[in-house]
Amino acid sequence: MNPHLSLLHPYPFEKLAALKQGVTPPADKDHIALSIGEPKHATPHFIQEALLRHLHGLTAYPTTKGLPELRQAIADWISRRFAIPSRHIDAESQILPVNGTREALFAIVQAVVDPRDKPVVIMPNPFYQIYEGAALLAGAEPYYLNTLEADGYLPDFDSVPEAVWQRCQLIFICSPGNPAGTVLSRADHEKLLALADRYDFVIASDECYTELYADEALPPRGLLQSAYQAGFVDFKNCVIFQSLSKRSNAPGLRSGFVAGDADILRQFLKYRTYHGCPMPLTTQHASIAAWGDEEHVKRNRQMYRDKFTAFIEILEDVCQISRPPASFYIWLKTALPDTEFALQLFAQQNITVLPGSYLSRESGGLNPGANHVRIALVAPLEECIEAARRIKIFLNENAV
Repeated sequence: MNPHLSLLHPYPFEKLAALKQGVTPPADKDHIALSIGEPKHATPHFIQEALLRHLHGLTAYPTTKGLPELRQAIADWISRRFAIPSRHIDAESQILPVNGTREALFAIVQAVVDPRDKPVVIMPNPFYQIYEGAALLAGAEPYYLNTLEADGYLPDFDSVPEAVWQRCQLIFICSPGNPAGTVLSRADHEKLLALADRYDFVIASDECYTELYADEALPPRGLLQSAYQAGFVDFKNCVIFQSLSKRSNAPGLRSGFVAGDADILRQFLKYRTYHGCPMPLTTQHASIAAWGDEEHVKRNRQMYRDKFTAFIEILEDVCQISRPPASFYIWLKTALPDTEFALQLFAQQNITVLPGSYLSRESGGLNPGANHVRIALVAPLEECIEAARRIKIFLNENAV
C-alpha cells in the first residue's frame, strides 16, 4: 500500500460522528443539520430538463477534454463574470471540465508536485481537508498558513519564511474562504502573483463560493481577474477551480471546471486522460445550460441573504456574530471549547454544527480553528430561524 495513506487524518465528519456517538438529543426537537456545506435549495428545473433531453449521451464515451460547446460556455462565463476580454480566454487550451472541484483539487497536486525536491504545499489553516490529503499523498510537506481573527481571517503571505517559498511547488488559496467567508483583495492576489513569479510555484485558487455574496454590487474577485489586470495575460502559474454545486444548487451533478495557465492545463489534461475522469455527456449538456444563466444564481444569492439576515437578527444580542462578505457559513467564536460547544448544542437542542478545530491543524503553537464552530446556513429559511432560536436558548442557558 502507498505508505502516505497512513499520514491521512480522519475526515472532519468522521470526528464529528465519533464526538456525538452515544449522545441522545431531545426527542421533542427535530434535528437540524448545519454542519455540512451541502446546498439544500432546489436544483433549477431547466438544468434537470437539460439532463433528461440528453440521456442519449449515455451511449457514448465522453472525452476527457469535454465538448467544445461546454468549454466555450465556461470561457464566456469567465469573460462576463470577471471582466476579462473574451480574446484572452481560450476555450481550447485554458479550460478543462471536471467532475466537481473536489476531485480536481486533489488531482492537480498529483500532477504538479515533484516529490524529488522536498516539496512544500502551502494551504490556509483552517482548510478544506482535500488540500492536505492531496499534498500528503503526493509526497509533499503541508505548510499550514494560519488565518487568524487578528488578520481578518485572511492569510498573511508576509509571514511565510523565504525557505518555505523556495520549496513551495503549489499554494492553495480559497476565496471566498471556507470557513470564514473572507475575500482576498486585488492587492492580496498581486502579492501572491509576484511571489509565484519569483519562486515559480503554482497558485491553485479554490473559488467555488464566488457566486454567493452579500452585496450584489461587490462580487468577489477571482485570481484570473487579478492576474489579467496585473499584466499576467497568459495567467502564468494560475489555475482556478469552479463548480456548479454552490452556484446552481447542483452538488450531485458533480460538475465544475479548471481554468488558467495553458502550459499547466496541457500537462493536467495528460494526467486526467490516464486518471479516467471524463464528464458524462449528459452532465456536460446540463452544465452548458447552467453556466449560461444568471437569473437562478441571483435568486439563490437572495435566499442566502434572507437566511443570514434572519439568523443574525435573532442572535446578535447574545453573541458576537456578523455576516461574512461571501459563502454560506457563519464562523462563530465560542466561549466553550469548540468540541464541547458542538456536543452540548447537539445534546440539548438537537442541532449539529462542526467544531472549528476539526478543520485545522496546530501550527505555530496554536490551532486557529479552536473556539470556533462552522455553521452552514444550507437548511430552509424556517429551519435556520428555528436553529437560531434554539442556539439563543442554548447560549442563555449555558451562559456562553
